[in-house]
Amino acid sequence: MVSLKQIALLALTTGLVSVDAQSSGETTRYWDCCKGSCGWSGKASVNQPIRSCDKQDNPLTDMAAKNGCESGGQAYMCSDQSPWAVNNTLAYGFAAVKLSGGTEDSWCCACYELTFTSGPVTGQKFVVQATNTGGDLGQNHFDLAMPGGGVGLFNACTSEWGAPPNGWGKQYGGISSRSDCDNFPAKLKAGCQWRFDWFKNADNPAVTFKKVTCPKAITDKSGCIRNGETPV
Repeated sequence: MVSLKQIALLALTTGLVSVDAQSSGETTRYWDCCKGSCGWSGKASVNQPIRSCDKQDNPLTDMAAKNGCESGGQAYMCSDQSPWAVNNTLAYGFAAVKLSGGTEDSWCCACYELTFTSGPVTGQKFVVQATNTGGDLGQNHFDLAMPGGGVGLFNACTSEWGAPPNGWGKQYGGISSRSDCDNFPAKLKAGCQWRFDWFKNADNPAVTFKKVTCPKAITDKSGCIRNGETPV
């Protein structure tokens, strides 16, 4: 009988490496400019909460700063938590997340590789870090952060960037064309255009997903690393 130890050794010597099983999930999109729910201490076992920014998009050192979505709040989503393309088939970014069988302490600042299985982005991969969650999310649901994606339940974009009262475009879904990005603040334009370029204006494509080690390019922006993990 072959032991588990022998199987593990065989995997190492032959170059075969096991991976987490893929699960099926759904996506939507949003950009509400609010401080992410993973931005407070004590939410998860991490080196520090995700970074938040002040009204001028400068990183805050006070992790307890009040959410900009609340009256008198000073903490907002930083513009560099916009998505970006690594190449034609891979992109990095951030998302509000809700996964079955877990709570925020298990997914805050964890990274997930999404593989799109429907729409014009079928086969493309998007690695996201969980920086937020939402009471209106379903199970195994990734609400992808992209400027102009719609504010959803909350809106801090008006107070931070001077967006229209209900945010840019529709409250749910956001803007409808790439040219709308021309009117965005300079720091948000590239992330807005990403939706129509790399993401091909896909409308809530289905995904399979698995947990992966966070890329350093992502954690360098958020500042948040789960304890025991070394970004790659």
